[in-house]
Amino acid sequence: MLIRSATRDDVPALGRLGAQLMRQHHAFDARRFLAPGDAPEAGYGRFLGSQIDDPDVFLHVADVDGCVVGYVYAGIEPLSWKELRDECGFVHDLLVEESARGKGAGLALLEAAAAWFSSRAMPRVMLWTASQNATAQRLFARAGFRPTMIEMTREL
Repeated sequence: MLIRSATRDDVPALGRLGAQLMRQHHAFDARRFLAPGDAPEAGYGRFLGSQIDDPDVFLHVADVDGCVVGYVYAGIEPLSWKELRDECGFVHDLLVEESARGKGAGLALLEAAAAWFSSRAMPRVMLWTASQNATAQRLFARAGFRPTMIEMTREL
């Protein structure tokens, strides 16, 4: 397995994986998470492709024999009085295809992002995880993350 920077050639795979992430979250809570719609692969692919050249974004893939099986999308977030936090690294997306899980790709992607944040002198790395996603929470705990906030939603 190779952890490497995402390239323009990876956009279709990134779109496919991002669409999986959307579908998974929508299945967790259809009222909270954005509906995937008819063509989430194209939309998410365009979005992630637009992030590739941003110097404050870390977009890497897990590549097994030339096939992208996972990705991490992370970036530098400025100080936020609204969120009561200092500037930090933030992991926005982390997804590994089900068939490739349990082989270290998720942890390797997460650690690559953490190393990049460290090289950028970020004081911490943060992320959000769906409350129903126990598998991801176990991975994040193994990587040294601790719970700090609980999001609550009320429909109006």
